[in-house]
Amino acid sequence: MSNAVLSIQKLEAGYGSKAVVRDFSLDVAAGEFVSLLGPSGSGKSSVLRAIAGFLPAMGGRILLEGRDITGETPERRNVGIVFQNYALFPTMTAFENIAFALRVAKRPQAEVEKRVRDMATLSGIDEQLTRNPAEMSGGQQQRVAIARALVTGSRVLLFDEPLSNLDAKVRVTMRREIKRMQREVGFTAIFVTHDQEDALTMSDRIVVLNGGRAEQIGHGRTLYRQPATPFICQFIGASNELSPPVARRLLGAKGEGRSFVRLEDVLIAENGGGGARATVSHIEFLGSHSRVYMIVEGDTISAMLLGDDLPDVGSEVWVSIRPGAVHVFGGTCL
Repeated sequence: MSNAVLSIQKLEAGYGSKAVVRDFSLDVAAGEFVSLLGPSGSGKSSVLRAIAGFLPAMGGRILLEGRDITGETPERRNVGIVFQNYALFPTMTAFENIAFALRVAKRPQAEVEKRVRDMATLSGIDEQLTRNPAEMSGGQQQRVAIARALVTGSRVLLFDEPLSNLDAKVRVTMRREIKRMQREVGFTAIFVTHDQEDALTMSDRIVVLNGGRAEQIGHGRTLYRQPATPFICQFIGASNELSPPVARRLLGAKGEGRSFVRLEDVLIAENGGGGARATVSHIEFLGSHSRVYMIVEGDTISAMLLGDDLPDVGSEVWVSIRPGAVHVFGGTCL
């Protein structure tokens, strides 16, 4: 990518002699929001730590605006980082937490005052500047941590699961706030999360890691609708893996490869209409939708239904698959 502000080239990183990140490459454009998503142990936080300089690279290179920073110490990399636990100094006010790096750099007091107050206004914490972290909510502490990362003028910000300690409602608010600040300031974001909703709602691109490698990179819609591997099919969103008997019955497939179908692409009719006969085993009400579980050819598959017009548990229904909605790996796409 010619306009990459951050370029990671064949990175290997780990602990001791054990590499947990292998052959990882990624170019990030200026102003782009990229999420690193994956299960525990997939290597996403290790990639972030390697970019920040907290984890030495065992191989490969990291370039920031064309400058090789692979061997540089964290303080010389000019990247900001927002930690999961915010890492605020408990005995300092919000003002002093934000100003800390400027004080270390011995910036003039007038400059410190202006930059801290500008960042506080941007972050919506003008009225919190005289408070210590213990006197602030989790969302307010998060805003202080982001303001502290931005105040030095870093063009690249690293986020290490910063929303995981927030309750659901505050989490949604902070997603919007982080995106707003990114648009206004124009910083480049690398955002580590295990939460798919965070990644899908915030990202320009998502990197899904598995076993220390990038399994697939793309827009959330691409990952969801055009998964490259069975792992992506199962990890992003929810899918049914159809057993060979069910695939034969529903699709006429010969049982070659592995077949997956999203829950919303499973169609249910109570009065015939093709497909396969099934028995409703149980139903989960999830607020905005319900998940209906059915027994087909001795196996369980599930469907997502909107509204309250649901079949009865124990009733017989007809199940079919939306045309063109099946992902097949190792066989013929259907």
